[in-house]
Amino acid sequence: MGPVEQALADAQRRAQDLFSEVVESGLIRPGILESELSAEIYTLAERRFGVRRHWHKRVVRCGSNTLLPYHADPPERRLGDDDAVYLDFGPVFGEWEADFGRTYVLGSDAHKHRLVRDIEEAFRRGKELYGSEPDLTTGALYDFVNDLAREAGWEFGAPTAGHPIGHFPHERSPDDPGRLSIRHGNLLRLREPDDAGQRRHWILEIHFVDRVHSFGGFFEELLTIDFARASDGDESLPLL
Repeated sequence: MGPVEQALADAQRRAQDLFSEVVESGLIRPGILESELSAEIYTLAERRFGVRRHWHKRVVRCGSNTLLPYHADPPERRLGDDDAVYLDFGPVFGEWEADFGRTYVLGSDAHKHRLVRDIEEAFRRGKELYGSEPDLTTGALYDFVNDLAREAGWEFGAPTAGHPIGHFPHERSPDDPGRLSIRHGNLLRLREPDDAGQRRHWILEIHFVDRVHSFGGFFEELLTIDFARASDGDESLPLL
């Protein structure tokens, strides 16, 4: 693993540690507003991990708000006793970005817990596809994870399924923002080097939703780097 890959893997491990502390500290609990939970996580990240910058807006969604993709700005909700809750944070550790998303379930609703398992499995299968197809395009990967959603009885909840990541701030394409995203019809190969000729690294985002029952789930992490990771999905959180 080269120095860039090591830095990105270390940033993700620290993001995973942050999410584990959020769960272990009991911050995800019924009755709290989404904005209040976001502020508490921000404080924890600064106190325990020295994080002062987040490269994208901090996203905490619960209930029917979990149906909505990243760019939506819905009225906030309070976490309910039986909610699915997803977190999407982009902490910057030193000069390197992480982008980490997980879904947790308050309560024992089997349907919601199945969705959490399904989004993690979809990520795993998307990463396997990336590993087995050297010329895989971003469009083909998007279509693949959409198909996985339908096969499992869900709907894919977003027009994109990922983006590059790297040294802060990561590569962007202001004149053609769709070019650097995992979306239907995009012919950019995931292994195509960046404009500086360096290896491009990607985040894969899985967002499955159940519009009938008004909830969804979100899972994201590094697509292009392999490293040991303890499973932290499908958390059953104690009711207060």
